[in-house]
This record gives sequence, C-alpha cells and structure tokens, in this order.
Amino acid sequence: MTTVTMKQPTIFERRESESRSYCRSFPNVFSSAQNATLTDESGKTYIDFLAGCSSLNYGHNDPDMKAALIDYISKDGVTHGLDMFTEAKADFLSAFESIILKPRGMDYKVQFVGPTGANAVESAMKLARKVTGRTNIIAFTNGFHGVTMGALAATGNGYHRGGASAPLANVQRAPFDAYHGDGIDTAAMLEKMLDDPSSGIDSPAAILLETVQGEGGLNAASAPWVKRVEEIARAHGALLIIDDIQAGCGRTGTFFSFEEMGVSPDIVTMAKSFSGFGLPFSAVLIKPEHDIWGPAEHNGTFRGNNHAFVTARVALEKFWTDDAFQKEVQAKGDYLKDRLDAIASMVPGSRLKGRGMMRGIDVGTGELASDICKWCFQNGLIIETSGAHDEVVKILAPLTIEKEKLASGLDILEAAVSEIVAPNKIAAE
Repeated sequence: MTTVTMKQPTIFERRESESRSYCRSFPNVFSSAQNATLTDESGKTYIDFLAGCSSLNYGHNDPDMKAALIDYISKDGVTHGLDMFTEAKADFLSAFESIILKPRGMDYKVQFVGPTGANAVESAMKLARKVTGRTNIIAFTNGFHGVTMGALAATGNGYHRGGASAPLANVQRAPFDAYHGDGIDTAAMLEKMLDDPSSGIDSPAAILLETVQGEGGLNAASAPWVKRVEEIARAHGALLIIDDIQAGCGRTGTFFSFEEMGVSPDIVTMAKSFSGFGLPFSAVLIKPEHDIWGPAEHNGTFRGNNHAFVTARVALEKFWTDDAFQKEVQAKGDYLKDRLDAIASMVPGSRLKGRGMMRGIDVGTGELASDICKWCFQNGLIIETSGAHDEVVKILAPLTIEKEKLASGLDILEAAVSEIVAPNKIAAE
C-alpha cells in the first residue's frame, strides 16, 4: 500500500490573503538583503532587478541611512506625530528645499499624505478638482496610478479596474504618446477633442500622466509630447499633474523624470523611493497658488513618517548634493540600453522600451516574458514583467547596483533568452 504524504500549507498559504502577488513569482522565503542582493533562508543569493518595484532605488539597507535610523531610534526620536512639527520633518524639508528644489528653480509646497503612492494620487486629483471647480480628470491609456477608488478610476489596467466591483467615474481616457503608432500625434488628437464643444469630453480639472508608464509597459513619452500636453492643459484651464512615483528619485537619470522636458507641472506625486530606504512615505508637491486646502481637509493618521524623514534626508545628502551620482546612473542607463539592445536582437519582433535605469524588452507575449522571468529566478535573478499583456521583461535594478553585478544579472537574462528563444527559432525554421 502506498502512503501519500500531503504537502502541508505554509503559514503564508494558511493565513495570507489570496491578493498576494509577487510571492507567487518568487515563492522563496527571503531572510536578508544588501544593495542589489537578496538572500533566502537556505542561503541562496539572488540579484535583485525588481528593487521593490522602484522603492529601493538606493538598494537594500544602505549603511548610512541604516546608521542614521538606528541612531534616531536609539535616542527616542519621535516615531509617530501625525502632522505635528518634529526635528526629523524640519531636517528633511530643509534638505529637500536646499538640495532638490532650489537648485532646480522649483517652488513647491510639500503635502504629506498617507503612506502609499495611491494616496498621493487621490490627494492630487481632489486638489485639482477643488482648485478648478471641475470634476473631470483626463488620464491616459496604459496609465497606472493606484488601486484605491479615485486613483483606480485613472488607472487603465482592466484587471485592476475589475477589482473595484463598482463604477469608476469622473475620469476620461486619452491615448498616450505613440499609442496609435509613431506616425499619429495623440497630443493633437487630445487638443482637437478639447477644442470641440461637441466632443463629449467635459472641461478637465487636470491632465494626469506618467512620463514613463512603469506598470503600463515602460512606454516613454517624448519631451515634445509632454510639453504639448502641458500647453493644452494651460489653454483649457486645467492643472498638469505628473505622477513621478515610479519614474522619480533618479530612476530615469535625473531626480525628477521631467527635469529636462521644459515643463513645470502644477502638482507632482512622489512615493516609492522618496524615503530612500523602502519605508512607507509619499507626498504631493503643489505650486503655492494651488495649495488651498483647509486644515486636515485631506488627512490620514500616518501622513508623514518620521523614520522615513530621517532616511530620506540622508538619501538626499548622500546622493544628490552634486551631479556625481546622476552621472553614474546615466552611465549605467547607457550600458543597460546597449546590453538590452543586444538581447532584444535575439528575440524576433521584440523591441527595447523605457528610459534611463527604467528599461525593458517587449518580447511580444506574456507567456514568453513569464517563461524568461521564471528561468531567471531559477538561476539567481529576480525580474518581473509589465505591460497590458505582461509582455515586457522589466528591469528596475537599484541605481546603486555595482557595475559587475548589473553585468552578471544581464548575463543571466541573456542566457534565459538564449535558452528559451533559440530552440523555438530553430523549430520554426
């Protein structure tokens, strides 16, 4: 008689909600991390090309941020203070003003909101409606702005929208740059529809966009297109909101993804790597003339995070007081582009997407992209997909990754493509 031993469910399978996601692709239990390396409980190491979905632009456990945070906690620094004044908040705001805003000629008020990027988007949309007295927001195809109800209305992804199980209102969709192909000017299409009083588009409170659509497939808008959208917003009395939650904090090569585009957004949403250390922290940057909130009109128990203020200040002081880090990121971005160009040439019909250190390869199908990512994980590389059909193999390595480790990770990716695609090419021939 054969005895069948049933596999016992793990604590995660027994108790964690079915909404869990990334752990389904990477089912190991991880125990430690340093910069661009994750180690599981068996001691196996992995190169991290996910980086908390761009929440760890400065890597895991940066030693200077860690030391500052430990020191702050050991001295009984304020952990939670609602939105009261604290030394940690003052130090962060002073650093942000002197290191980021003033050198870029940017004058913004900083609104601390709940800990998620979605909360920043919710706040931005609410404020735009309050400022203009209008309700409609224009967002773009393949945009991703969060999954709370207001932000979800602006998110294009059908799977996530379906999770609402309720109407998603007061947002109208426009085609993103190159959505219909390189030869069709989607900014001109938007302008024509807003100029036409019978187009059916209500006058917008704001136009909301990402310069690089991270979850939408690494679609990168051109500077002229973003500039034209800003001009359209101005002509129609709408605010321009740039969602820099995933593309900001150096991911595209400059602190803000729009710095070299010649635009001046009315509102900017920040989160993910804004804390520097992977701590929950989001904020909305608001031009002073639009900061018309009443006290606590948009509040939240965890608005502001004093531990994040500490690490965010160190991140600014360590990486952004001069242009050395920016140049390093830009050089790595160029190297990444060259390597991905070579890898993409191995996949018929594929194409490179993204900007800076926010790049990937559209391999055509979600099935192929998934197979590539699975092979990579089995061989020591954590990497994920994005896009409407999960067809883009997406690289979001820490900006601080060592050049040798970046090369090693790309070697694994190249081997995965060779292993999976080459036999299929031969079979097709």
